[in-house]
This record gives sequence, structure tokens and C-alpha cells, in this order.
Amino acid sequence: MDDRGGSFVAVRRISQGLDRGNTCHSTSAEVVAGSAAWLGRGLSCVCAQRRESDARPSFDLTPVQEECLLRLQSRIDVPYDSLVPDHQEALRALWNAAFPEEELRGLISEQWKEMGWQGKDPSTDFRGGGFISLENLLFFARNFPKSFQDLLRKQEGDRSVWEYPFAVAGVNITFMLIQMLDLEAVKPRTLVGATFLKFLAENESAFDLIYCITFKLMDHQWLSMRASYMDFNTVMKSTRRQLEKELLFEDITRLEDLPSYGLLSR
Repeated sequence: MDDRGGSFVAVRRISQGLDRGNTCHSTSAEVVAGSAAWLGRGLSCVCAQRRESDARPSFDLTPVQEECLLRLQSRIDVPYDSLVPDHQEALRALWNAAFPEEELRGLISEQWKEMGWQGKDPSTDFRGGGFISLENLLFFARNFPKSFQDLLRKQEGDRSVWEYPFAVAGVNITFMLIQMLDLEAVKPRTLVGATFLKFLAENESAFDLIYCITFKLMDHQWLSMRASYMDFNTVMKSTRRQLEKELLFEDITRLEDLPSYGLLSR
């Protein structure tokens, strides 16, 4: 923790994959605390910057789009609460999906650092994304297990010595998408946001799906840029620009048509 209150956890890669058979996990990764703008109290600076496109007038919604937006906003408004049984079960389900061969010793455990949480209690990292950020991770794990595992274990590409922490990066992505798609507004004020609501009206899981696409795209950008943990802000901005560009392609009629969807594997 630095004087400004910002904090991060960077993961230093020592082996190519996580050794799940070893009960002592200190040999698979080192967790290093320090300061950076992309986690903790500085989370919003990654993606909540004003853009010229935010000045565009709002777009009218169909009744179906308005209803879908309200349902999604109700999800966004739910904070993670470690005392709610459904939230506890979702967190356990995430662990089981990530590490099915290893029993979780508790909802507060040093084991969580293996997934890329900042400490032994993941609930402290959900303040930037709320319960929906946990739902996004769980959707990713269940619907695209190969891509989920590839990113969790950093199995693809020429990785950096100091890698981004998987789970907290996931919370950042949820937060970025909420801002980029203008999902807390009564009506979308950008063409990107209005376009997304068309997809949402056709697919109630559209936000979870675009989350998976974005996470995989972010990792693709990370590798292409040969990034290390201090480059995370730059990678996120590049990811946002690419996603906005793809959403506005004229021949895109569903999220599965996005070029970056092809990066995902089940």
C-alpha cells in the first residue's frame, strides 16, 4: 500500500502451469504487493474517463430493450455480500470450476491468491464490480471452460515474468464494460451502448457473453503488446478501443459475429 492508498497484486510466473498436485503452492507463483493505478481505490481510472462520444444525445429504446436494460441494471446494482448464502455458494462454485481437483478450505483462505485475488478474502475485491463481476467469472468458467482455464493458468503465448492477476483483472473488465456500454444511464448516450442493447434484447446473457469476449481479447492484446503488469491500463484502453470498433461493424447482427468471439474456445 502506498501513500495514495492504491494497491495491486502482481503474479510472478515461475512455472508454465499451476501444479495442482502439490499442496504447497508457494512454488507455482509469487504474490507481490505494491502500488499501481489499476486496482484497489484506483480501479475507476482504468476506464471511467470521459470520451468525446459521451456527448452524443441519448438513443430511444424499444419497450423490450428498456425492460432488458432495467433487468441488467438490477444485476449491476447488487453489491457482493459475504453474508448472503447465494453469494457464498456462487463463490464456492467459482472455486470448484477453477480448481475442481482441489478442495477449498474456506471462503477466507490463502488459496484464493492462486486465482489472482489480492488477498485471502475475495469479497474485498468485489467493490469495483459488485456481485455481477462474480457472475461474469462463473459464466465464463461454465460456458468457455477451456478459455477460462487457459487465462487462469496463463497457458497460451509467451507470457511476461510479471503477469496480471486473473481474478482482479476480471473485476476490472466488468467495471470497464459497464462504463463503456453506459449501462447505468436511463438511455444509452453512445452508439456503442445503443448497439449493445439490441444484442441484449435478443440474448439475455449478452452482458455475460461480451464479458467473456472482452477477457479473451484483453489477454490477446496483452500478448500482442508483450505487456507486463505496469502496462495493464494501456492494455485495457487498447482492448476497449478494439471492442468498440468491432461493435460498430455494419455486418454484426449478434455478439457471436464479432471477430474477437473467434478467440474463445469451449
